[in-house]
Amino acid sequence: MIEVHQVSKQFANHTALDGVSMVVPQGSIFGLLGPNGAGKTTLIRIINRITTPDSGWIHFEGRPMTPEDVQRIGYLPEERGLYKKMKVGEQALYFAQLRGMSHAEALSRLKAWFIKFGIQNWWDKKVEELSKGMAQKVQFIIAVLHEPEVLILDEPFSGFDPVNTQLIKSEIFALKEKGSTILLSTHNMASVEEMCDQIALINKSKCVLTGAVDELRRSYGARMYQFDIRGNAYALASELADFGIIEEAQQLEGGKARLVLRLHPQVSVPALLAKAYEAPVEIAGFYEKMPSMNDIFMREVGADASVKGGLYGE
Repeated sequence: MIEVHQVSKQFANHTALDGVSMVVPQGSIFGLLGPNGAGKTTLIRIINRITTPDSGWIHFEGRPMTPEDVQRIGYLPEERGLYKKMKVGEQALYFAQLRGMSHAEALSRLKAWFIKFGIQNWWDKKVEELSKGMAQKVQFIIAVLHEPEVLILDEPFSGFDPVNTQLIKSEIFALKEKGSTILLSTHNMASVEEMCDQIALINKSKCVLTGAVDELRRSYGARMYQFDIRGNAYALASELADFGIIEEAQQLEGGKARLVLRLHPQVSVPALLAKAYEAPVEIAGFYEKMPSMNDIFMREVGADASVKGGLYGE
């Protein structure tokens, strides 16, 4: 649906994007990930034609993107853009008509969405009277009202409680079922695992990782094993130090412990187990461990993210 090819963008002395490429398949939920300041929002603005790249190109359905294609995109920016002094219903109608909808069609769809989200009583309220969560619901409705073929969501769950987060997730899945292609930028790695088919990870203005979520987890989990033990995790870690890289050694409650190890290529699993049973601990469980997307994120950009001042928000 969208192909980004070698896109670069420079602002004064700052390189926001440096030769970024990725392909967003039609009908998928595609996660756009990265630490603070990596360039995600700049890329989203380029796709929306809010700004232009210095080099590279964006293709839409296999051809160069045009200004008309923007009408087929719904966009929920991280920095919400509602006018605080306007009434909610009046403002929603205004944005709907900017998308080419008639007043009657927009009114009909808006009423249905407001009822679905339980905010019908807020139609004549000013935006400044709404809670943050209520305002975000309104902005989400505005983004999806014209039934876009592509929906770009920048941190859509920010500020929502668990109930409303699940509500928005359900609507995103429903839009996917109807054929929409969704580009989701989020720092919530649990949501990435739950929702995304594929991801691209941007770090220091470059795309450092792209692919299907399941395949990436399998590839990063290659030869990673977890021991559940009774005893001292560090005693087992000492015994196995030459067999692989210790990813985690943690003491738990009740004398239990956990050790995660990435096995060296030349070491066999039977040899690992034989050595483990020589340690002064009780092996209660042993299995291959699949890393989470958060594990992968931290392995790729964790140090850079901490230098930039945290993972959350951009």
